[in-house]
Amino acid sequence: MSRSALVGNVTAMLEDAGFVVSDRCAIRPKSFDIAARRGEDLILVKILGNIDAFNEATGHEMRRLGTYLNATPLVIGLRSRDEDLKPDVVYFRHGVPVFSPDTAYNLFIEDVPPLIYAAPGGLYVNIDGDLLADEREDRDWSLGQLASELGVSRRTVSKYEDGMNASVEIAMALQELFDAPLTSPVDVLEGADEVHETDATPDDPEADPDDEQVVAVLTRAGYNVHPTLRSPFKAVSRDDEDDDEDVVLTGHSEFTKAAEKRARIMSSIGHVTHTQSVYVVDRAKQESVDGTALVERDELAELGDAAELRKVIRERAEREEAA
Repeated sequence: MSRSALVGNVTAMLEDAGFVVSDRCAIRPKSFDIAARRGEDLILVKILGNIDAFNEATGHEMRRLGTYLNATPLVIGLRSRDEDLKPDVVYFRHGVPVFSPDTAYNLFIEDVPPLIYAAPGGLYVNIDGDLLADEREDRDWSLGQLASELGVSRRTVSKYEDGMNASVEIAMALQELFDAPLTSPVDVLEGADEVHETDATPDDPEADPDDEQVVAVLTRAGYNVHPTLRSPFKAVSRDDEDDDEDVVLTGHSEFTKAAEKRARIMSSIGHVTHTQSVYVVDRAKQESVDGTALVERDELAELGDAAELRKVIRERAEREEAA
């Protein structure tokens, strides 16, 4: 299957699951392919045939974007090396959850979350420690008795009851012993970090030298500016002093056909992520592109604060809608 067909299939599946899906980020380089929202769940999705193409720099940027946009970064892929990804198993690459389209279908369409995740040493599951302890006590078994049945140490059983993960083999043995499921699913959208230890969100990269003036102006206006390297936008700018935590996707370049394409993608992403977008140009022939406000560099420098920028973005988007 071609990557384009795979992206189309994943997009259609998410739409069937009730997600609003952005336009595909048909530019390079790109850290994610689509943004999708269903209610409060916002995901940034990278779609790959071979997940080995997902590198550390892209993983770091997706994690940063997840923090800035309150979104979950995900990779949906078919295989790693010459092996297909196993169904209903969550893998991790550079701190980002990875799984197959079948797993995505079960999660988003069937509402059946995965139970298994891959980690160094094999496949693991989350044991519901409280339930395990209740089942053991109902049988009037000691820790030692259960340990003997499982072929592990008493200390290991105690750790299972404290919430330590277990191998798939141990989980199956527990289910046979107690004739009840004792596992809890991997909460991909909320709690993936609970089963996979990751470093803190990577630091922002340095801004492109060509963008330093724009960054300086936005910073002076009261925004915290987070540069990006692999996104349709050059930065995510946040007004953390605003009660609504105003977030603006920002771009900057000459106004060319490529810039217009980026502005359209930014608008589509902004619609899904509930953010505004602004593209700073040297000279503008129009006020906006599909809701992304165009602001000339000199005009931006004259804006006093974030409130003035928000007003300009809103007015230009509204005028375009009314046209």
